[in-house]
This record gives sequence, structure tokens and C-alpha cells, in this order.
Amino acid sequence: MLVGYIYWYRYLTFKKFFIFILNSHPSGGSFVRPKKVNFGVDFLTAIRRRYGLKDEETEDMMIGTKTVELVGFDSVHEEQSQLNRLRDISLRECAVSHTGSKDNIYHSCPNITTLNLSKNLLSSWDSLAVITSQLERLENLDLSENRLLLSSNPSSLSGAFLNLRVLSLNRTGLTWSECLMCSPLWPALEELHLASNEFTHLERPVDYFLTLEVLDISNNTLADGSQLHALAYLPRLKQLIVSSNRISLITLPDVQFGETSAMFSSLNSLSIDGNNLSLSTINELSKLKMLHSLNCQNNPLIDSNKTPETVRQLVIAKIRNLKLLNRTEILQQERKGAELDYRKMFGNDWIKAGGNQNPELSNPSKYFCTEHPTYNYLIEKYGVPDDGELKQEQPFALKNQLLTLTFRCPFEQDKKPIEKKLPDTMTIQKVKGLLYRLLKVPGSDLKLSYESSKMEGKEIELENDLKSLQFYSVENGDCVLIEI
Repeated sequence: MLVGYIYWYRYLTFKKFFIFILNSHPSGGSFVRPKKVNFGVDFLTAIRRRYGLKDEETEDMMIGTKTVELVGFDSVHEEQSQLNRLRDISLRECAVSHTGSKDNIYHSCPNITTLNLSKNLLSSWDSLAVITSQLERLENLDLSENRLLLSSNPSSLSGAFLNLRVLSLNRTGLTWSECLMCSPLWPALEELHLASNEFTHLERPVDYFLTLEVLDISNNTLADGSQLHALAYLPRLKQLIVSSNRISLITLPDVQFGETSAMFSSLNSLSIDGNNLSLSTINELSKLKMLHSLNCQNNPLIDSNKTPETVRQLVIAKIRNLKLLNRTEILQQERKGAELDYRKMFGNDWIKAGGNQNPELSNPSKYFCTEHPTYNYLIEKYGVPDDGELKQEQPFALKNQLLTLTFRCPFEQDKKPIEKKLPDTMTIQKVKGLLYRLLKVPGSDLKLSYESSKMEGKEIELENDLKSLQFYSVENGDCVLIEI
């Protein structure tokens, strides 16, 4: 391998004692003694070395008084058989620099479908095309950590990549503009990985990437979320990975909140981990009709005093079609709980903004609808929150906020009711901890609900361990039911 991590290289004789090597920096280079430079090997030699295939064996045979050297036909046949069976090849960091004899690859290993050529010594797309043109079944190609000179006529090389579906060009120094220039090379491409190339801007790929379904531009330096608008009308784009950039806001300006955007019309999976995004972006993403999977960890979505569980509930309630959040499935019960909590949490804000329990008088402000784009949908789904649900949590004062509650196990007749005084700010989780000490039953095995003294016959589940008794409008004299 060349000295250090040398990506883009050129050789120049200097008084026969040194070779000048141009590295990745525009004005950088190194003088190296020729003996220390690895000029690379051809493609088939790299395969034989990596997969332990031997060179052709020879043997001697006497014909009359002369000795004739014969090629070991058995070993040649065995090697050819092994090469024919190869389909998934990894030649990462094998110093591949050129093709070798013409057509040897086509006759030796024609069945390769997946090829990893990352971190090698390939110098241009033209030289690479000589290899890939002989691999007619090639579908998946990894060229990460190579610096390839652009072809002067990319369209002329498209026949070398006719069946290519997946292409990785991570850490290649390729700009987005150069990528668009190369796009005619890959007429059937479905998945493209361009991570760690220091992109700062994007251009709209007019008439390019029409078959692209997956695009990874993670770990670049995009700071302006409006740059993503350049990708918004790729007709088949289903998965977009923009993690570990510097984006602070993503917008879909073609429609108002509560409407469905025509942008990213096929997108069902979005990864935006590790950016600087706020909850405003989640409001915008609610405009995407097809979005089913979202990864948004390591973003300052809301202020730090909110728990991860609360953040998860907010995101679920704001994006109605979401099925997966941060790689975890959203079960039907979790969605229902998140939507009911969200409806209750912002009920008073809705009233103050012009919402009304009488649908004919309800007219929430534009600002409220912008901040809570799915709230009207939740009102239609679950109805208007009643007065008990809209009760404000009051500042804690122990003397007037202790509740006298009766705890009863309706299915355990041998257990007597227990009466306790508890603060209404006590969480359900802590209530379960108390019951564990009293009943010797793990809190995880307990299911709690309560009967209100004001609503006879109505049983309300205490389903969220992180919420307080006050949140569920539990009042003095109520009975908490314990199911073990």
C-alpha cells in the first residue's frame, strides 16, 4: 500500500531516486523512494491472494528422450471451478490498481454479483469500467475510500454498470455536483451511499436518479435544511439517511400544516439522527403521507427537562402514520396512550387559542394549529377533552394536596382494602413501588385503575407510569383498583 492513506495518486520520476506522490490535499504531496511504493496488483491476482487460490502448477513428462513441461490440468480446472462459484467478493485494501489481461475476468469469474473494492489503488472510472464490463451480473459495488478521476464521457461507460443496483462511494471526496456528472454511468441504480464526503450543498438531479430508492448522505456538512428540497421530487425515493449533519430545520413549504405535501411523495423512512433539529421539524414531517419510519435521536427536539419517554410520546402524537420510531415498533396501545396524553396535555392551550367544546364555536388560532398540526385530528378521533381532563396541575403544597385513597383488589377477596394518604403529584410508578412494599408484588406485575367518586360506574386506567395522580384527575376519596 502507498505510504499512509494516500487516495489520489500520480507518479513522477525525479532523478531516478524518488517518486512524487500527490495525496488528497490540493497542494500536498510526498517524495518516496521507489522501493517503498506499492504499485498495486491486477484484479485476478488480488482474488487469488485473498481467497487462497494457487497459481497454475506444472509437472514434467518424458517423451522419448526429451522432458516436456505440462501445465497441471487438474489444478487449473479446480481453480476455474472455484472462481466460477465466487459471487460475493471482498477485495478491500488489496492494492488493486489495474485490470490485467483483457477478458480474463469475464472467463474466470463471471458470476460475481457483489464486489467490495473499497480502499484500493484504482485511479479512474475508465479503468474501473474495464473490470466491471466483464462482470455482467454485478449488482452491488463498494468503491469507498478510492479517488476516481471523472470520465470525460460518462454515458459511454454506462454499459459497464448496466445491472448495478447498489453503489457505495463513502469517503471518496466526491462532491454532489460530480456525483450528478457521473450519474449516467448507473442507469438502473436503486441504492446510493455517499457518506463522509463533506457535502455542503445539493443540486436538483433533473432527469437523473429516476430509479433511486435509497440515498445515504450521512456524516456530511449540510447545515441548511432547505438543501434537501433538491431531493424532494425523486419519484421513487423511499429511504433518506441524513444523519450526522448540521441541519437545524427541515421544511416542506408547498402546503400548510394539516395538509399533505407533494414533496418526498414516496418517502417512508427518514433518518435524521445527530443534527440540531427542534420540534418544529417534527411538525413539518407530519405533512409526509408515506412516512412510516423515523430515526431522530441525538437532536435537541425540546427542552432538556422533558424525559425521553415524553419526547417519544410527542413525536408519535404529531406524526399520525408512524409505525417505527428510533428503530422501535409503535404498538397500537402505545399510540393510543400517546395521543390521549397529548390531547390532554395541550387541552388548555387549545381552549385559550380559541378551541371550544362546541364544534360550531371552535376556531383555534393559526399559531396553535402550526404548533400542534394533528390536534384537530385527535379531537375528531377521541372527542373534545372534558373538564376533568383539562384540570390544571397546581404547584405542590403538601397540606392541601394529600389525597385519601382506598386501594382495593377486586379479584383477590382475601386481601383487605388499604387506605393511604398520598400527594397528588406522586407518579403512578411510585404508587406501584408503595404497593410493592405493602403487597410484596413487583410493580411491573400490577395494573392500576381507579373509580371516581364523582363518576359512578366509570373505571379509568392509570396506564402511564410517568404521569402523576393529579394528571389522571384522581381526587380525595377515590378508590384505586389493583389487578395482580
